[in-house]
Amino acid sequence: MRPLLTTVTTLLLASTALAQQPPAPYPPDPSAATIMARVVANQDHSDSERLHYVYLQHARVASRKGRTLRCEEITDSRVTPTEHGSHQQLLHLDGRLLQKHQYLTYHQLPTNKDGSPTNETSDHDSIHIEVGDGDTDRNLVESMRSSLTDSGTTPDSDSKDGLASDLFPLTSKTQANYQFQLAGHQRINGRDTFHITFGPKDKNDITWKGDAYIDTTAYQPVVVRTTMARKLPFAVRTLLGTSLPGLGFTVIYAPQPDGVWFPVSFGTEFKLKVLFFFSREITISAENRDFVKTHVTSRILTTPTP
Repeated sequence: MRPLLTTVTTLLLASTALAQQPPAPYPPDPSAATIMARVVANQDHSDSERLHYVYLQHARVASRKGRTLRCEEITDSRVTPTEHGSHQQLLHLDGRLLQKHQYLTYHQLPTNKDGSPTNETSDHDSIHIEVGDGDTDRNLVESMRSSLTDSGTTPDSDSKDGLASDLFPLTSKTQANYQFQLAGHQRINGRDTFHITFGPKDKNDITWKGDAYIDTTAYQPVVVRTTMARKLPFAVRTLLGTSLPGLGFTVIYAPQPDGVWFPVSFGTEFKLKVLFFFSREITISAENRDFVKTHVTSRILTTPTP
């Protein structure tokens, strides 16, 4: 009996010792720099893979003065990514503009004498506003949509995902100008994410700061929220009378069935003040949907001028 008791006692002591041992520690989180390096590599890969998709972009842009809706446009555009960006074909437009206390509806973009759209521009960093013109709000709405959703009328825009390329400040071209910090973990849109905060290395830069929520497995952005890192310089606001309080945006990303990630929605709401007497509240929302994967690379061809 004694050997049996000794064996039982030994087993009990061993099991007690094992139970008292702390659980194996979780592997440490990668650094913010390591996370963002992987995000950049995956974003660059996704950018090339987006060439194989065609999709629809549904957008709504509105201009308000106080509670009064001054102008609103709802558009559907077919987006065809190309090797250097994307081409957007306007399929449908529903617009309404307040004139003389009643709304004028329209379904086409304004055109020049040669038939080209009046808001045609190759510079997506500029926003065309003619304050004092009877169609100021319409010019403003169309310029905002063209600049922020990269839907200009040039054959190729800078982005393959239907958003202006400068609205995602975490690409390989711009990441060197930012500093990142890992703020923790958060469950976002059904996914485990790293919460990364970011801002410019140069505190004097007028650029973006905000939060990026990065999928812990795919290392792709799930949500990015930004605001301006600093206000416009006082001299600019004083001399030009221009202010953009509240400017920022939110972009939501999701993967396609084959694993290619796309931004699926974009939204922003901010106030615009120009020349001291012109003030508007701008609302912009865009949704990418109806993705169709193609098996060839799309290229837009233009007819040569005789």
